[in-house]
Amino acid sequence: MPYTFCPQCATRLSPRTLDGVQRLVCSECGWVFYDNSLPCVGVLALREGKILLAKRAVAPFEGYWDIPGGFLESGEHPEEGARREFLEETGLHIEPTDLLGFFMDVYGEEEEPTLNICYLARLRGGEEKAGSDAADIEWFPLDALPERIAFNWAQEALALLRESIQGADR
Repeated sequence: MPYTFCPQCATRLSPRTLDGVQRLVCSECGWVFYDNSLPCVGVLALREGKILLAKRAVAPFEGYWDIPGGFLESGEHPEEGARREFLEETGLHIEPTDLLGFFMDVYGEEEEPTLNICYLARLRGGEEKAGSDAADIEWFPLDALPERIAFNWAQEALALLRESIQGADR
């Protein structure tokens, strides 16, 4: 959501190239709008060769399966966000064990850029139940994932996980 006016002094912002990037800048006080990607986290937990996915209860991609996760809170460490989001959506406690990777994507009708941090995790207990913005949760074999997976980044992460497991089996 680009600004029209400076949030510091209310002067109209104007586009200017800084460090080779087009940005909105205030000519009065010098405030710069850095249009950063929104930080998100996702968690892949395996049990007996199956992966836990959450069915989205809200737009975008309502009714599609997704990697449990969501937006990080301001100042929240990604591992803490992973624990919080996984618990909110699945009722289960986890311990992140490995970083699968970083994935770029967009979110919503405005196509806000997102930076998605995806962890592998070990289950630590809890009561399995869909919560927060998840309509359902289900364990899927990696070779029989549902067709309707939300978000490009989630599809990429699941493909990378399958590849890494298949590579380890060789």
